[in-house]
Amino acid sequence: MKALFQLLLRWAISAAGVGVAAWALSGISIDGDHRVWTLLLVALVLGLVNSIIRPFISAMACGLIVLTLGLFTLVINGLMLWLASYISDHWLGLGFHVDGLWSAVLGAIIVSVFSFLVSTFVGARKKD
Repeated sequence: MKALFQLLLRWAISAAGVGVAAWALSGISIDGDHRVWTLLLVALVLGLVNSIIRPFISAMACGLIVLTLGLFTLVINGLMLWLASYISDHWLGLGFHVDGLWSAVLGAIIVSVFSFLVSTFVGARKKD
């Protein structure tokens, strides 16, 4: 039961992080009347993209990650947000748009920092 609560809490925090990124950046927008549901579904898509596709991208870009001392992971995070935007908008019709790579990278930084801070504050961080 506790694991389910932790999962739902992390999902809600991720959705809130996407909402903060959309609020803070003009290159990220949410259309429609049901913004909370859109954010929750986009967070679900982002979680699936990060768990399924990101490991392959990270493995292929391992040399670039090492060469840039880990900074290329910011670009990978942006690409994952951009891909989640594409899937959410074009395949699911959710009305979540990320306009370009740099908006995606900045948005991914905002989502990551927000999620880290809130997760630390509410105790939703993974325990080793």
